Amino acid sequence: MRARPLLSLSRLAVALVVLFGCGKEPERDSGPQGAATVTRASTTAAKPAAKPSAEGWNASQIDWQPYDTGLAQAKTQKKPVCLVFYTSWCPHCKNYSHVFEDPRVVASSHDFVMVHLDADANEAVASRYALDGGYIPRTYFLSSDGTVDSSIHAMRPSSRFFYDEHDQGALLAAMDTAKKKLVN
Repeated sequence: MRARPLLSLSRLAVALVVLFGCGKEPERDSGPQGAATVTRASTTAAKPAAKPSAEGWNASQIDWQPYDTGLAQAKTQKKPVCLVFYTSWCPHCKNYSHVFEDPRVVASSHDFVMVHLDADANEAVASRYALDGGYIPRTYFLSSDGTVDSSIHAMRPSSRFFYDEHDQGALLAAMDTAKKKLVN
């Protein structure tokens, strides 16, 4: 009788993605080896968003712009930029896309030029914004002239631009900080 392998290659690949994520920290607010913390927007409990859409990113309520158009628009409107990198295959990106369905995030997005880019399809741009690694999703806040403010980030020891994919509080806090610091 022949021994069967414990895992097929496809099951092994799925297990590795589940275990290690998409190039980001394995778990949010994780573990004893340098426990990561995330800033909350306020002491008010985060309200759950309505039932998540199948598509995510809430393009019906958030005016997402392409990269070059968004940077040009930020200059003319003198608005800061919220720049999000994602990929179509990343389960964390899929989860994070639903954070943008929260009404408070939608309201706050009106004070920004909102840009989201597929990091795989825009490798050259994505590599310019890999300040602490090329993990995804990652979110940056830029001044209207396109300069990244690296002091605005999730309160994590690593993967600082990875915001909680299940709780919009840290993103809302960063958006509030960006509005105060980056509005001309």
